[in-house]
Amino acid sequence: MAKPVAIITGGGKRIGAAISTAFLEMGWHVIIHVNNSLQEAQQLVDDFEQKTGSKSSAEIIRADFQVDEQLERFISEVKSSKKVIEADGVCALIHNASFYKPKDVEDISLDDLRFMNRIHVEVPFLLTQALIPQIKSVNGSVIGIVDTSLGRSWGGLSHYTSSKAGLRQLMMNLAGELAPGIRVNCVAPGAVLAADWEVSHYASIIEKVPLGREGQPEDVAKAILFLINSPHLSGQVIAVDGGWSLNE
Repeated sequence: MAKPVAIITGGGKRIGAAISTAFLEMGWHVIIHVNNSLQEAQQLVDDFEQKTGSKSSAEIIRADFQVDEQLERFISEVKSSKKVIEADGVCALIHNASFYKPKDVEDISLDDLRFMNRIHVEVPFLLTQALIPQIKSVNGSVIGIVDTSLGRSWGGLSHYTSSKAGLRQLMMNLAGELAPGIRVNCVAPGAVLAADWEVSHYASIIEKVPLGREGQPEDVAKAILFLINSPHLSGQVIAVDGGWSLNE
């Protein structure tokens, strides 16, 4: 029996690695997209195989989504994947690829804005659009990884938060337009795995989290699996933030 297929963009490290691992543990075939994290993705697969003592069902595809030709190649490789063909489609497409770095509003350039919108809005739209037949054929799901910034002002992150808000709205639109054949949802991590540049600020954030601790990448992965396995959920946003959004 063919294994269901999941595609994880940016699936080689951090939260993406936890998502990829979660699908591997369920026995799915996982297509792990990477750009600069090829080594980390291969280590993820090696570690999984060593832990389980069996060959994993995974393939790693490297592509720079800022380059049209590489995005098109990625789509072509997915469509022609033997595992996708055997499974008659793609059961889960997880838009996780992201870039997160602060920049003062005075210093944000047009290129900065275009970069963020490309990775957070254009690519998820184009990938979903291109794979509609493959996802619809198996009544699959699309999930966008957004965040908890909607409606709030975050210093130094105007370019990031606005593009993530665009991804959230894109997912909501697609939830309506692609129903009933495809379910579309979002997961919004908060206070999960600090970036290197925000360590000191992150500590103050944790103090405001009602559960009193930071989240783990695996918490995000579990929310994704919940959505994948909930056939009557679409157009939803699950905040995985330990209740942090209650205090904002």
